[in-house]
Amino acid sequence: MNTPEPTAVLWLDQTEMAAWRTFIETVEPLLADLDTDLLNDHGLSTGDYEVFVFLSESPGNAMRMCDLAVRLRLSPSGLTRRLDGLVRMGYVRREPSSVDRRVANAVITDAGMEMLGRAAPDHVDSVRRHFLDHLTPQQMVAIADAFATVARGRQSLKNAAA
Repeated sequence: MNTPEPTAVLWLDQTEMAAWRTFIETVEPLLADLDTDLLNDHGLSTGDYEVFVFLSESPGNAMRMCDLAVRLRLSPSGLTRRLDGLVRMGYVRREPSSVDRRVANAVITDAGMEMLGRAAPDHVDSVRRHFLDHLTPQQMVAIADAFATVARGRQSLKNAAA
């Protein structure tokens, strides 16, 4: 049996290593700070807040559960666990689709919209305080451009693998 030749590792140069390490060492603590602020101020996780945002931006303030799971990067069971608490608090409800009986929708309730209205200004303040206030407008443009490029590259890899 022929075994493939191992490919040579293309090690990161100093600039690449600095970009990667700075990203890794910054993103997790940044997200933790944003999560802590939402939790302390409103009893919500960043994941809960994302549910509110996605539902509030959807037609009828509702999304198919399977589509919401994809947007949140969760498995179906992970979405069920995420929504269980929000349903108990009266912020979200599950309802059958009027179009397809096999599909369930997640719908943000009036109480959920009110919570989003209270949490959004504080969350925006947190994003500014922990992230945006430390950047120049030019750096913000560069970061947005860089991550849009990374997102397109990731999508190309996914499309090629499919």
